[in-house]
Amino acid sequence: MLRHAKILALILISAITTTAYADTSPETVAGATTVDSATAKQMFDDGALFIDVRKQLDWDAGRIPDALHLNVKNAFTKDAILAEAGLDAPVVIYCNGHNCMRSSKASAMAVGWGFKNISYYRDGFPAWKTAGYPVE
Repeated sequence: MLRHAKILALILISAITTTAYADTSPETVAGATTVDSATAKQMFDDGALFIDVRKQLDWDAGRIPDALHLNVKNAFTKDAILAEAGLDAPVVIYCNGHNCMRSSKASAMAVGWGFKNISYYRDGFPAWKTAGYPVE
């Protein structure tokens, strides 16, 4: 009986661990540059286009000033980006940090569409806010 309990405990721990890491965003996206908060802030100061790919509720709760809101599930398109920036323009794509897959997905899509200067801000809005950078 004790042996069965140990096996069950190992199975449960394995399932919990796998679930906990299943939605962790990748550290890199092919064709994009992964940037940290300091680099993202410098790009912000230099006038790069920031694209927030989070859902509406997250956008309403706060965002990087002047970011373009393009929910990756229904508004993120090549034409929507081209309306704001050219294929060579610096673009920073972000969402809600390491547990948010939206910015990695959107970065890969933008690279696939031919955008050449995509920055994947993996740390996203939570890190931006924690750093004390401007929010709206």
